[in-house]
Amino acid sequence: MNSATDTAPLAIELVGINKSFGPVHANKDIDLKIRPGTIHGIIGENGAGKSTLMSILYGFYQADSGEIRLKGKPAIIADSQAAIAAGIGMVHQHFMLVDNFSVLENIILGAEGGGILNSAMRRARAELLRLEEEYGLKVDPDALIEDLPVGLQQRVEILKALFRGADVLILDEPTGVLTPAEADHLFRILQQLKDQGKTILLITHKLREIMAITDEVSVMRRGEMVATRTTAETSPEELAELMVGRRVLLQVDKEEASPGEVRLAVAGLTVRDGRGVDMVKDVSFNVRAGEIVGIAGVAGNGQSELLQAIAGMRPFSSGAIMLDGTPITSGVRADPAELRKRGLAHVPEDRHHEGLVLRFEESENAILGYHGDPEFVSGPFLQIDAMREDAIEKIGKYDIRPPNPRLKTANFSGGNQQKIVLAREMERDPGVLLVGQPTRGVDVGAIEFIHKRIIEMRDAGKAVLLVSVELDEIRALSDRILVMFDGQIVGEREASASEGELGLLMAGVTDEAAA
Repeated sequence: MNSATDTAPLAIELVGINKSFGPVHANKDIDLKIRPGTIHGIIGENGAGKSTLMSILYGFYQADSGEIRLKGKPAIIADSQAAIAAGIGMVHQHFMLVDNFSVLENIILGAEGGGILNSAMRRARAELLRLEEEYGLKVDPDALIEDLPVGLQQRVEILKALFRGADVLILDEPTGVLTPAEADHLFRILQQLKDQGKTILLITHKLREIMAITDEVSVMRRGEMVATRTTAETSPEELAELMVGRRVLLQVDKEEASPGEVRLAVAGLTVRDGRGVDMVKDVSFNVRAGEIVGIAGVAGNGQSELLQAIAGMRPFSSGAIMLDGTPITSGVRADPAELRKRGLAHVPEDRHHEGLVLRFEESENAILGYHGDPEFVSGPFLQIDAMREDAIEKIGKYDIRPPNPRLKTANFSGGNQQKIVLAREMERDPGVLLVGQPTRGVDVGAIEFIHKRIIEMRDAGKAVLLVSVELDEIRALSDRILVMFDGQIVGEREASASEGELGLLMAGVTDEAAA
């Protein structure tokens, strides 16, 4: 450890922080010490209280009790303006930028510092160029945000915080929208900020990132701070166990695939969005029985539209989709109910808007889309007892908690909501399974369970098409990997392909371009 930071006052100290929302005790007597000039990770499952704690530090929420100390002195952070004035900046998971403003306009927005805008803009430009030079955060001040890739947009967010004088930077899931190369570059930036004396708080669920970049890591579980470790003296396995409260298998255990006949074939598929823009452009591939084909790519490159078109949620303008050799009609939205009857199941990317009706009971969501099956209806009436018996069986098989089929689905955690969707689709014994973002917003313990189920489907001879923005997940589960960029498949690789190779394809650097 750096002896200078060991003897200096703590950059941040939280003492006995408590916060409740009605009956939910989100933070319970939290103590946290952050040394200056370090990168400190905060990890925990969904609902562990990480975001609540950071929202208190940034002034979004007020603690019910407890104290915040900055540089050894008590501080009252009434709102985000007070946090900024105290030298705390936050880079949110979803960027807080105005798309049709320039970089400079976004940087100065809310911090114009005077009545004469032109002189304020001149001063801001000079300060922005100085910050860019000092921290290696190069970006064109006159570029429009909407024209910048997400990696540069994130750079603007960091510059915005530095422009406002931040000595402490909070980053919330900062790599969720980045390619591996962009994530590596971000880590180099964070290291440089640390070397310049900045203190960084990193909220992430990715243990690999914690191990790669942090000096210390604190673990939260069920609203409590259960441990703080020096990163060099811990391991991903220990951190996962601290997060969940039991041992977790972090590696996906699977045998070599034995692919059979083609179950799903896509040929020359083009899909337009509501604006008439081609989001999927002349895409062709197939998925065979007994294999998992993963589609990798940064979010927004056509994967969502592709999955929706195959599932019948979105029309496609040209091309063909064949399910077990029989085509899905081109130019119209295929009937999802008919596709289900033909053996296609779909776990959508957005469980809240596409997979569940949150105000319905668990037992109702457990049969959604299959509620017309003879086992659940008698004449015009649903058979409630049969629905609840079916739900209880799925709850046991998929370890859904709490085990209550009558509980409103909104009251389950994200991981358990995802299990409800998975159980509904997988238990219909489909021939083809489409899975979108299977572990989005899901904690470590549920990730382990979901990955096992997907592998079991493959081993039972199902054809699985997997879409995920998590490259580690794609590499761990897939037997073949397709990479999408700008609506096209720009490469196909074996599962053994390196992260660097896939990352280049995700950034649009094809084999031909590299040559």
